Formats: sequence, structure tokens, C-alpha cells
Amino acid sequence: MRIWDIDPGYLNRQSLLGEHRELHGIVSILANGKTGYARHPETLRWRECGWALAQRHQHLAAEMALRGYREASPVFSDSGKDRWPTRYIDEPFEQFRILGDKYRDRETGRIPLPRSAQELWAQHKYSVMARDVELYRQLGREVAAVSPRDDLHGLAITLVECLRRRPTEGGVRNALQHMWGYVSDVGEGAESWSLSRLLNEVRQRAMAGGAPYLVGSTALGELGAWLPGDESFRHPCHTPVIL
Repeated sequence: MRIWDIDPGYLNRQSLLGEHRELHGIVSILANGKTGYARHPETLRWRECGWALAQRHQHLAAEMALRGYREASPVFSDSGKDRWPTRYIDEPFEQFRILGDKYRDRETGRIPLPRSAQELWAQHKYSVMARDVELYRQLGREVAAVSPRDDLHGLAITLVECLRRRPTEGGVRNALQHMWGYVSDVGEGAESWSLSRLLNEVRQRAMAGGAPYLVGSTALGELGAWLPGDESFRHPCHTPVIL
């Protein structure tokens, strides 16, 4: 049983669907008082973080939609609002290593596993921009000075914890406008579009082959988890699970 802390975009199809299944298992344990796996370390670290577990579910659903899946069992919780687990079973950088071993000679995720700080930063930059422009500028400067052989430990934690924060509406629009520049035609404006429409247009064009650089961006998937109007991962016949 595992709930990853790194972005779901790094997971291959089997791991993505597997985490979704196991997350629902943890939700069932916590919501219904089931004893199976109740003492598992993964269950214990999410016990007081129902809101965050529901948000991780949204991240998975957004990534699943990007790959053509329909998620029809949403999770809702206000328990421990804005509180995320304070510990990792494996720290984020170690999770990249685990996946590297797991995916050797096998299918990989949408986002390539990072081999350097520069790659890791490029994959997360628009997600950070949507939350904190000053941190975006600071990390950009710091990463530019990092040697390709330097340890990614600290940067990986910073990025995972940054993406746990709710982005601002203005921040999301700013990030999406930057991403839009990679997929739009000359003179094609999107200033009046809703955030959901803008995100969906960027997603569709990028995934259709219009912007390989964006296909490896965490923002392409995870920003949808924060937009309640994003129909790409909502279903009219949902039966919600309330935690």
C-alpha cells in the first residue's frame, strides 16, 4: 500500500491506477473504521489529513483524465483542512529512485524521471509560478547555479511541499498564459477565457503533440485538481465518498 508524494505525472499507468485503488482503500478504512491495514504506516500518516487525502485524489483524477480515464468516485473531506502529512515514508528524491528501479525496461510515466536539478525544476516551474512568483524566481536562480551532479534531495522536498499549497486564481492564469504561448497560433488570444477552458485548451493541444516540453510539466495535470469547474475529470453520475 502506497500513496506517493511526488506528482502523479511521474507514475506509469499501472502505478497511477494502483495508487488510485489503494487511496480508496485507505479512505474506506478511515471512513468506516475497518481494521484491515488500519495500522499500516501509510494509513497512519494520513489519518488526521482527510482533506489532503481528498486533494491527492483530485490530483490523481486530473492526471487520469489527461491520459483518457474517467474517474467516477470522488472523495470529499474537510477534516484537517490544509493539513498534509508531516513525514514521508520515503522522501521525494528517494521516491524518484524507487520508480527508476521499478520502471527499468518498463513503461514509464507521462513525466520523465528527473536526472538533474535543471530537469526537476523545468518539470515543476509552472506549478510553482501558479503559487509563488518570488519562489519561482528564487528557485530559478538557485537551480541555474547547481551542478548536474548535485544532490536533488532538498529541491525535491521544496517542490513537493510547494505543490501542496493552493494556487491563487491570478497565479493559475499567469502560469497558463505562459504555457499557452507554447501551443497557440500567432495572434490567438485567450485573455477572456475561463481558467477551465484555458487549461483544457493547453492540455489538449500539448497532448496532441503541439508542445512536447509541456507534456513533461506537472502543471499540465495538477492545476486541474484546484479548479472546481474543470469538467475533464468530473462526472455527472458521481457517487461521492465523504471522509
